[in-house]
Amino acid sequence: MDKRKLSLLLVALVIAVGTALAARSLFVGASAPAAEAAPAPEANGPKVLVAQRALPVGTIITADSVSFQAWPKEMVQDAYFLDGEADMSKLLGTVVRNPITAGQPITQGTLVAPGDRGFLAAALGPGMRAITIPVSVKTGVAGFIFPGDHVDLVLTQSVKGAEGQALKASETILKNLRVLATDQATSTETVDGKSVVRTSSTVTLEVTPRIAEKVAVAETIGQLSLSLRSLADNQSELDRAIASGSVKVPEGASKEQEEKILSQAMNRPVEGPTTFQTGGDVSRFQRVSMPSQTPRVMPAVGAPMPAINPGPVGPVVRITRGKNVETVSVGKN
Repeated sequence: MDKRKLSLLLVALVIAVGTALAARSLFVGASAPAAEAAPAPEANGPKVLVAQRALPVGTIITADSVSFQAWPKEMVQDAYFLDGEADMSKLLGTVVRNPITAGQPITQGTLVAPGDRGFLAAALGPGMRAITIPVSVKTGVAGFIFPGDHVDLVLTQSVKGAEGQALKASETILKNLRVLATDQATSTETVDGKSVVRTSSTVTLEVTPRIAEKVAVAETIGQLSLSLRSLADNQSELDRAIASGSVKVPEGASKEQEEKILSQAMNRPVEGPTTFQTGGDVSRFQRVSMPSQTPRVMPAVGAPMPAINPGPVGPVVRITRGKNVETVSVGKN
């Protein structure tokens, strides 16, 4: 290779290397700077009461649903509840009148206190009703049921047959009923941070209009008892409802809308197939099926009494033809 070609090759190589370095520096210089989050406004004001989670209409305020949080001084309004001024003992047990999003300050106009007009109506969900049933220490779980809990309703009755024998039966007729109040209390009394257990004579439940009719009839049939539900049961049933498609969250729904739909689903009463136990399931000396209740038809006044069939005399043979059984006498001894 002559010197001229070699020189051209070296010049071309130098140009290529320079071009590559220039392109690299160009791309690096043109890269967008890392975005930095804007600093949050400094919360140097007093602490105000805010919602810890989304609180739909009818939510009963509990200690874990609200908390005090520092708030910018220039954004504090007169309607806010301020730490050190608000009486939490009076706020617990109040009911949300208007929906509150998570982190939003709670204003005085959004809560309805017990005794205020429309308090119980505000505690009810859309389309729901309130119904009160009597309870005792035995049927009311010894006072360990508080407003906001969920219970099942158990009916115990005795059915008598024509033979005078009775069938003892107990069945769960309704599930997942929300407790609105015990006696006239809609909140849980606490002393030194612990809930006070008190026996109640009545419990008010949130039901649908159809379930209210069922409860009214069940009270005349037998004894009603409450069965306290676990919090885990509600979550597991909600998961099954979402998986089956019976509870649907529309696409594009906000977090608050989604939480409202799920909250309504968790508080929905269930009136599906009942579960039951009879006396025969508990004791071998009890019946497992209802006694025969074939009515006896008396003859009309003045009509002759029907002839009594004494039945076959002597040895008999029972002949079965399909489902029909016939008894035939074969003579006398």
